[in-house]
Amino acid sequence: MNEPVSDSELIERWRGGDNAAAGELIRRHFAMLQRFFSNKAPGHEEDLIQTTLVACVEARDAFRGDCTFRTYLFKLARMQLFAHYRKLYRTRDLDFTTTSVCDLGTSPSGVLVQREESELLARALQLLPIDQQIALELTYWEDLGAPEVAEVLGIPENTVYSRVHRAKAHLREMLARVADGLDQRRRAYSLLTGEEED
Repeated sequence: MNEPVSDSELIERWRGGDNAAAGELIRRHFAMLQRFFSNKAPGHEEDLIQTTLVACVEARDAFRGDCTFRTYLFKLARMQLFAHYRKLYRTRDLDFTTTSVCDLGTSPSGVLVQREESELLARALQLLPIDQQIALELTYWEDLGAPEVAEVLGIPENTVYSRVHRAKAHLREMLARVADGLDQRRRAYSLLTGEEED
């Protein structure tokens, strides 16, 4: 049985003109991009995935392998998300370290799953500043390590740990705001982290 081709090898083939390699990279990472955008820009996921992939195609030679291709895509996705909101609100003055999806007027979405706890979690995540939301989702849903999360967020690796810790505390506060009771809040929290809330 053949070993799967690595992202690095696919990138080299793509740079060499192999469009099938580009297609394989896109297929491999499409669902990840869908998850990334679904709770941050409901209703705009397809457009944002497309602009991220276009940015990837345009900058394919800029990828130097300093991080994984997956991390590189998250960086591009984050930039496209921010550009989307800056264009939507016609301002460059949005601070994504303090602005949440709800602050931007995007209604909460039940796109994660149909269960009530998942909807609560989605709402609570959207109340967080976007960079905190990204840090939690990359850490817990995408299983990225601190070096990769630091690369996506453009912060020092040491800062990732405190950012995730603060984001978890902030998430507990937001869940308390949207949940009816302690049990419901704990179940929703554990959907993200796999941990029991204190």
